[in-house]
Amino acid sequence: MALKIYNTLTRKVEPFKSIEPGKAGMYVCGVTVYDDCHIGHGRTFIAFDVARRWLEASGYDVKFVRNITDVDDKIIKRSAERGILPEELSKEYARRMQEDLIELGCKAPTAEPRATAYIPQMLNLIEKLEKNGYAYQDEGGDVDFAVRKFKNYGQLSGKKIDDLRSGQRVSIDESKRDPLDFVLWKKAKPGEPQWDSKWGKGRPGWHIECSAMSCDLLGETIDIHAGGPDLKFPHHENEIAQSEGANGKKFVNTWMHSGPLRVNGEKMSKSLGNFWTIRDALAETNKTYGEGNGNETLRFFLLKSHYRSPIDFSSALVEESHAGLSRLFNALKAVKPDNEPLDWNEKYAQKFKEAMDDDFNTALAVSVLFELANEVNSTKSPALARQLKQLGGILGILQADPDVFIKGAVSDIDEAWVEKMIQERKDAKKAKDFARADQIRQELKDKGIVLEDKPGGITEWKRG
Repeated sequence: MALKIYNTLTRKVEPFKSIEPGKAGMYVCGVTVYDDCHIGHGRTFIAFDVARRWLEASGYDVKFVRNITDVDDKIIKRSAERGILPEELSKEYARRMQEDLIELGCKAPTAEPRATAYIPQMLNLIEKLEKNGYAYQDEGGDVDFAVRKFKNYGQLSGKKIDDLRSGQRVSIDESKRDPLDFVLWKKAKPGEPQWDSKWGKGRPGWHIECSAMSCDLLGETIDIHAGGPDLKFPHHENEIAQSEGANGKKFVNTWMHSGPLRVNGEKMSKSLGNFWTIRDALAETNKTYGEGNGNETLRFFLLKSHYRSPIDFSSALVEESHAGLSRLFNALKAVKPDNEPLDWNEKYAQKFKEAMDDDFNTALAVSVLFELANEVNSTKSPALARQLKQLGGILGILQADPDVFIKGAVSDIDEAWVEKMIQERKDAKKAKDFARADQIRQELKDKGIVLEDKPGGITEWKRG
């Protein structure tokens, strides 16, 4: 089975065929660096980190580009509030973003371009658009893209131009010829970052940067373009319009978008008091599960659902993920893996491959890991333990020392709670509720607690 990917553009799962055999170009929209990344960003970046890892495991030489937006209205506003230069603010938060993604186990991109380093390429692209009749300078001095002149506008999002209204994710500006037109180049304002251009001093609009950078680094047509669900419209729609309007060829072959993340069933919002930065989430999970273990627990939580599905972030669901991850580590703790290479002909490796080839189905791939862990526990096979570790490695998990992970997982165990659970298990057995008794044993095992039933009805416990 060859790799198939759901293409947002065609709304179909399609066989993946790269432009150049054996190589794959992948562009993932990064963040505007004016604040710390939130957990929704983490979900998106882990999803496409896993996609990249699977492409590489499948034999592709992947050029993975993730941009940084370091000039933007939000950056200018926040830097003014703090009394520092915009470039100081953007450098600070770019560094913090990189640190956060390293903590989540994301591989560094092949290239990480910053918008301010690609001003000449953006200006060149805008000139092409003007020459081709898609761009014009409005009465206010900005250069805008004439949306209605691009006949395929709305192909990605499914929106129709006549159904769009000003105010629905499009700005209202009377200087534009049409309210739907979007800005390519903004006329300079006093005190803001600005560059020279044929249209006067100014700075780029948001959308043009990704077209310029992806074209320069990956070519005028690229294999995969990915991003969060909120970028589909208008950002990615506008990228298509300006890229194809300038270059006269298909911009992207496969569009990928991650699913939304909610917190306790609600949209994440600072006004609702449920806003989680990646840093806050990492601090909380490391506090709960042991320093370093929280990182992998959070990664496992964010990748074990299919990347296109919506997910809910809550402490209970993270705890459930930690318990599951502990089961996998316990299998590796009990049986030391051998040092042979991964055998893709082995049945579990084949099932894992089938899952990942089916639009990066990590939910199914993780279920294969649990099947494999059960087999490791029953057979004590070093070969199967090695396969468990190696397949987990493709997802960016299970590479830590099992002893360290299990020790960290139980370091803060409440001994009184353990004794309470043991008593509850005894009561369940007396009541012949053996299902509940087995459930309690498993709950304790997931926490790294092993029970030993001794003669005389005595039950002792020990840490994994």
